[in-house]
Formats: sequence, structure tokens, C-alpha cells
Amino acid sequence: MAKNSFLFLHVLVIFSLASMAFSNSLSPYFYDYVCPQALPTIKRVVEDAVTEERRMGASLLRLHFHDCFVQGCDASILLDQTETIDSEKTARPNNNSIRGFEVIDKIKSEVDKACGHPIVSCADIVAVAARDSVVALGGPTWEVQLGRRDSTTANRNMANNDIPPPFLDLPALINNFKNQGLDEKDLVALSGGHTLGFAQCFTFRDRIYNETNNIDSTFASQRQADCPRSGDDSNLAPLDPTPVLFDTEYFSNLLCKKGLLHSDQALFSGGQTDNLVQIYSTNLGTFAKDFAESMIKMGNIKPLTGDQGQIRVNCRKVN
Repeated sequence: MAKNSFLFLHVLVIFSLASMAFSNSLSPYFYDYVCPQALPTIKRVVEDAVTEERRMGASLLRLHFHDCFVQGCDASILLDQTETIDSEKTARPNNNSIRGFEVIDKIKSEVDKACGHPIVSCADIVAVAARDSVVALGGPTWEVQLGRRDSTTANRNMANNDIPPPFLDLPALINNFKNQGLDEKDLVALSGGHTLGFAQCFTFRDRIYNETNNIDSTFASQRQADCPRSGDDSNLAPLDPTPVLFDTEYFSNLLCKKGLLHSDQALFSGGQTDNLVQIYSTNLGTFAKDFAESMIKMGNIKPLTGDQGQIRVNCRKVN
């Protein structure tokens, strides 16, 4: 009887692995049978990393965003430069800016240990780590769709062109998100991810020195204290007054013309997104719900599934 039970379990595991390998759709239950410890392991490592450095939560969220906007959510952003890989890490939006790679490496190592072998894709790790980071900083949770596979390519030119830069006006932002299958509600909700984190001086220098119509003058002066007209490009400023807490302060700031980035303030500048900004500024529940829904939608951008791509052994390089 025991022998038969073991045989049944063995067959079930093989069947589950085969189903995973050729599944063409994402599911939040993708790893439930083949590695039930995968998601708890990711959560533990993320929580440890955020406890050690609160800013890391925003960095892991941003990593997922910048991954999905370039050829889909496929972990292409993790690939290092080689003779055949044109790494996205050196693209303008990422160079000396995107971070969290060491945390992803740690998660990959721990998950592979827990599962016994490489079974969880780097793309799924990035997606789950983003969710767990938001939760660790007081934000909502959501069911991450799983089953993505990892790319064997990266695209630095696409990263330069498709990741929205911080100087875009509202029409350009709307068009940028539309190209990814995201609408105006997704634009405002996902921009609300800037309730977490910091920005470097070079990304908002032009706004605090050269803009006058849609910026609070006292706010501009305060930011100028840590961001001179030239030099100190990497000096940090918080994207909202509570940069390690998921709340509505980001939107409240926009109502007062205190958006740090030009692209932030563009969301409340007399255009069609003004109403959503106002709603989110006073209703954390609505913002949190819409944010979670938009994160799921963003996570579904062009995933590799079935026999596409691979499950990388090392997230930084192709097998």
C-alpha cells in the first residue's frame, strides 16, 4: 500500500511538472503542487531585505515595472551584458538607478533550495517580490498570476524607448501606457507606486529650477537645497512625504503642486486624469484596490509561457 502511494505521488509530481512545462496560461496556483514552499520563501527573503533597508521595497517594485515595459514581464532586465546580450541595465532609465538585483539573486538561491532544483522562473520571482514589497510597506496584496518563463534576450534600445521618462506630459504618458495595453486608470494607479521610494536629482532638476506654472514655489526651494543646478546628480529626494509607507500622500502632493517629477504632476494638470487623482487622494481603499488590479494587469504583459523561453539557473545569464 505504501509502495503504491509513493508511486502515485511520484506520478503526480511528474504529471505536474509536465503540465507546468507546457502550460500556456498564467495561474496563481502554478507552483502549489510542485513547490508549495516557493511563495513563502520569496516572502521571507523580501521581508528580510525590506527590514534591512526600507527603500528596497520601492526598488523591487520598480524592477518589476521596468521589466514588464520592455518586451513583457520576462526578467530580461536581470540579464548582464555579454557578447550576445545587450543588457537593459545600462539603458538610460536604468543605468546607475535600477537596483535590487542582489535581493533577486538571494531569492533565486533560496527558492531553488526549497524546491530542490530550478523550477521557479526569475520573471515570477520579480513579480512576486514586487507584491511582497508593497505588502511589507503597508500596501495591498493581490494574487500574482504565475507561470512566466524567462527570456533568452534583452533589449536596451527598447528600454530606452518604452520605459516612460520623468519629463513626459500627460498625452505622452497616456500613449506610452496604451502601447502596453494599459488605460488611463492604470496610468494613475500604477504611478501611485511613487507613494514609495526616492528619485535622483537629475530626474527632477529641470522641474524644480525651470518650471513655474504647476509647481509650489516653497516646495521647489526645498528640493533645490539638496539638488543643485549642476552636480550631485545622484542625490535623493522622496517621491512623497512618506516614502516607505503605502498611503495617499503622493496624490495629496499632486493637488498641492508638489509632485517631484514632471510626469507625476502631469497627472493633475487640468487633464482627464485630474478626477482620479482627487479620488485617490482621499480614499486609500479605492487607490489600493485599483493599484492591485493594475499590477495584475501589468504583470500579464506579453508573458512567455509553455515552451517559450526557459527557466534560468542564474537570473543574470541565459542557461
